[in-house]
Amino acid sequence: MDSRIELSNLGVKFRLYHDHSPSLKQMIASIGRRKPRTFNDFWALNDVSFSIEHGERIGIVGHNGAGKSTLLKTICGIYPPMRGSLNVKGRIAPLLEIGAGFQPELSGRDNIYLNGAILGFSRKLLENVERDVIAFTELEEFIDTPVKYYSTGMYMKLGFAIATAVPPEILILDEMFAGGDASFVEKATARMNRFIDQASIMILVSHSMSLLKEMCDRVIWMEHGQVRGDGPVESIIDQYLESQHLIAQASV
Repeated sequence: MDSRIELSNLGVKFRLYHDHSPSLKQMIASIGRRKPRTFNDFWALNDVSFSIEHGERIGIVGHNGAGKSTLLKTICGIYPPMRGSLNVKGRIAPLLEIGAGFQPELSGRDNIYLNGAILGFSRKLLENVERDVIAFTELEEFIDTPVKYYSTGMYMKLGFAIATAVPPEILILDEMFAGGDASFVEKATARMNRFIDQASIMILVSHSMSLLKEMCDRVIWMEHGQVRGDGPVESIIDQYLESQHLIAQASV
């Protein structure tokens, strides 16, 4: 099956409340007098349209708050679109937050089965890949230790190894290599390259322009919840960096 992602005029809206949580005294004083909460609606994604075809490596760039993470979470089904449409064809392996879905009190080995089940892997499949996951992470000495004692790097290694235990049709990563040691980044990059060689989709959000140039063949530039640019890696990254340079000059 060929994987594909298509977004058409997609919008995701959040409601931002401005009043602070009341104190106990204020709650008692306001009994019988209901005060409406003040808020405004914020479009984190607004009229976003693009498609990603089977075999593409997509990088996403943009300043903090540009909508990059919201975009990934929407593609993964975490946030529902408020308008427009989203069609995803293919099994997604999301690596959005390090250790998301891990149970701190359980060991690394137990979390392989717990996190794998969340990703939709069967018990039998996880039994078959358990040894490979542990070997890839190089955490043999700590695999039966509760993950609450793991470092950020250890969390990242285990989460990546579980999510990629079976080549996904769509691999989504949000700054996954932040904090990773050089040897792990090299191994993870090699593994992802093998996946891409099998013509799956990869979407990578990163502030590392060198990593995006190495891993991707196309870049989407997000700005204020909209697509500012979409095209070849070098061209879009150059435009994005020039824009950031002009913003920095203007603020001096």
